[in-house]
This record gives sequence, structure tokens and C-alpha cells, in this order.
Amino acid sequence: MTAGVLGHPEVLPTTVVVPTIGRPALRDLLDALARATGPRAERLVLVDDTPDGAVDERACRRPGLPEVVVLRSHGRGPAGARNLGWRMAQTEWVSFLDDDVVPDDDWWDRLAADLDKANADVVGGRPAAASQGRIVVPLPADRPLTDEERNTAGLASAQWITADMSYRRDVLVRVGGFDERFRRAYREDADLGLRVVERGGRILPGERTTRHPVPRSRWSASIARQRGNADDQLMRRLHGDDWRDRAGAPPGRLRRHLATSTAGALAVVLGLGGALRRDHRLRLLAAAASAGWVAGTAELAAARIAPGPRTVREVAAMVVTSVAIPSAAAAHAARGLVTHVRERPWPGAPDLVLFDRDGTLIRDVPRNTDPARVEPVAHAREALDRLRALGIPVGVATNQAAVGRGQISHEDCARINARVEELLGPFDTWQVCAHRPEDCCECRKPGPQLVVRACSELGVRPEQCVLIGDTAGDLGAAEAAGATGILVPNAATRPEEVLEAAHVASDLVTAVEIALRGWR
Repeated sequence: MTAGVLGHPEVLPTTVVVPTIGRPALRDLLDALARATGPRAERLVLVDDTPDGAVDERACRRPGLPEVVVLRSHGRGPAGARNLGWRMAQTEWVSFLDDDVVPDDDWWDRLAADLDKANADVVGGRPAAASQGRIVVPLPADRPLTDEERNTAGLASAQWITADMSYRRDVLVRVGGFDERFRRAYREDADLGLRVVERGGRILPGERTTRHPVPRSRWSASIARQRGNADDQLMRRLHGDDWRDRAGAPPGRLRRHLATSTAGALAVVLGLGGALRRDHRLRLLAAAASAGWVAGTAELAAARIAPGPRTVREVAAMVVTSVAIPSAAAAHAARGLVTHVRERPWPGAPDLVLFDRDGTLIRDVPRNTDPARVEPVAHAREALDRLRALGIPVGVATNQAAVGRGQISHEDCARINARVEELLGPFDTWQVCAHRPEDCCECRKPGPQLVVRACSELGVRPEQCVLIGDTAGDLGAAEAAGATGILVPNAATRPEEVLEAAHVASDLVTAVEIALRGWR
């Protein structure tokens, strides 16, 4: 911790990241953080995930808050929004809060103590990977809970919930952050927690407390929640059939829903067949199936009505929604099964993307000594800015044998690089090999050293690096270093290089999307 910010004696080694869709509850969160006691984080990052950028940064500032920064994730979902937030952080820890929670008045003090506890809890030379806050759901004590209140109450015992969770940044780097295939605020936190624990990370319970109010929702919210069955199929695909046990998730009712919805479908099909064919046996079977559907629906409604307040409105809502829930659950489960049948573990975005210079970022002008002749290729700036917007470092790795041959000087090369930086920068690292091929150095591509040096300079593991170039030498350098290469062919690229490349993109924007979405 360091001294001094906004009058507080210390700064916590964390960045607070809040994904938001601009809900009114965000004001309550900011007010609570502003009045809470204790040392502040270095920065509060609000990631606006609305498509049109509805969050006003100036309206989010408060006396007593750390520096407030608003980023735009343009509807990528909470997982993508959190990834953008933590990648922009440079602190040891990243603390996640949801935009509809209210931290207690001593939250900053408790967070400081929880992070100290996690740092001190060292097992096998490794400190704890994460610290989970305690979630409290304010519930009425004078009456039974409604269905919506019972659903929200489950958050208080949920494991690894990111409504209040702090992770070490290097742990997030190691596991690739949140899996952006989880498009909603559901299961993305359990998936991340499982991946951390599977790699030996320990998640400690903390003492800080955050309240999660029961949201006001429509009576049909329970039907909409059945979309989670598709996410559960993704969890099953990624973590196996026992994922619920390992993630501390309740067993759910999908099997009962499948039985009920199957009975209902059979009742319709057999009933139509019996009517068209005037077949008494089909009618009997249809009646039996109908009885099964009624029994399943009645059991579900009774299970939801029994613990509740049993008001006319609540009972009516439970009966109506219990009719629709089984078929909705079955449909979403089937959609998830089909959609995620071939999913692989989330690779995460790379921690560094390197680009070849000539022929990849700029037009190849042999032995160029004139900065005025530097011309970026199409979409180069767009591709680079896409990575920068996600907080992913970018760099250049280039062979310049013309320097070694004396055809251009080191100064000429530096001027060209400066012009590239002016047009397309900033770049986080420049790696230049000025040797001739006959020098047999290790830095000239396809040798690995340009990639290795760039990774070392920025503290990135080579396997988390991508190199984008236009020749087999670029791909060979990536492979030799343990990184991944993506080929963007041009007129000078040989056909056999394209055929042999594992990853080929038509342009730089496509190459960047491959790097972000499926480069392993």
C-alpha cells in the first residue's frame, strides 16, 4: 500500500471494476463507496456495457471516491465488460462489484483486511488467489418469502459470486479471465472460480459485507430465468457432469422439467393422432400423457407456492408460470446442448500481440530511408485500436537485414520506426533484428528471440503471445518461442506458406479477431 489519495492515509493495491448497464442502483453503489471508511483503491473503473454508451462519467464522480474512469464495452456482456476492466488495471488485485449492490459502511476497511489476509495466507509458496466478500440479501422478517425473494436469497450462499469478489490480476492473466461465451450475468463467476481452483488457486472467504437488494421484477421473471439452462449446458461441457458439486451449485430441476415437457408434447401429438385416426388406444395414451403433464405442473406449482406468502397474486403467478417453465427450461437446455456441443476451454485473450512491420503493418518498400514513404496497410489502425481498447499490449517484431548489409543505417531504420509509431502508435515494445541471414543469430525471424525479448520486457509468458505476420518466418518465430502465429498473406506471400499455416486471416482486423476469439 502507498500513502495519500483524497485525504486517505493509504491506497489499496487494487482496482475496483464495476460492469454496468446504467441501472439506477448504480447511484446507490457509488454513494455507498463514497461514504465507506478506509483506504481507497487506486481507481474505480466503471465499464459501460450499454450499446450506445449511456453512462455519464461526470455524473459518477463523488467526493470520497478514488479516480473514476468509464470504459465502453459496447454490449459484450458482463464477462466481456469485466475482462476489459481488469485488463486496464495495473494493480496487484482487481476487486469486482456488481452495479446493483450496496457495500457496508466499513467496506474499504474490511477489503484492506481481506487483501492482507489473502497475501499472508501462503501455501506451497503461493498466496491465496482470491477473496470473496459476504453477500447479504435484506429480506422481510414478518412474512414468508416470495418466489423472487427466495431466488435472490440464494445469492447469499452462492460460491465465488462476483457481486463482491477480488482476484489477483496475475491469476486472471493465467486463466484468461472471464469466459465471454457466458453472455449474461449467470455462471460466468462459477466458471472462473472452477478454473482458478482447478489450477490450484485458493479462494478465501472475506469479512467485508455487501448487501444485494431484491430487484423489482415482472411476474414472468421466473420464465426468463430458464435461459440459464443453456449456460448450464456450457458448464457441463467445460467442467464435466459433476460441475455442480464442485461449484457448490444447487441440483436444479431440469430432469423434472424434461419429464413434464415431454409428457405435454406426447399428449399433444398422441391426441392429434387419436383424433385424426379415431384411434381409441392413442386417445388413452394421450390421456395418460396429459395426466403426467398435469401432475408435473401441479408438483412444480405446489413446491413454489408452499413456502411463499400464498397471496392471491403470488399464487396466480406461480400457477401461470409453472405451466410455462418446464417447456421453457427444456427448450433452453436443448439450445445450449446444440450450441455448445463442440466448445473447448476458454483460451482468453492474448496478453501481448506482436506485428511484423514491412508487409504487415506498412507497405513493404525495400531499403526505405524516407519516412514520407511509410504507408500503413488497410485497417492497420483499426486492428491496433481494437486491441488497445481491450487493454492488450501491442508491439512490433521486425527483421531489418538491410541495416546489417549496410544498405540503410541504424538511424534510417530508427526514423522509419518513428514514423510508424507516429502513424500507428503507441506500441508497447519494439524488437528489431539488424542481422543478415548469414549471421546465424537467434533474433532474426524465424528465430525466437524477438518474441522472447518482447515477452520478457512486458512480463508476458510466450504462450500468451500472438505474432501476426505475412511470411512463414513470422510463424516460425512464434512457434520457436512457444507463441501462436497468424498469417495475413499479401502478394509476396508464397502459396505454400498459406497452405502450411495453422491460422490464416484475410486482413489485420480478421487476424485480431482470431487472436481474441479462438487462436489456440
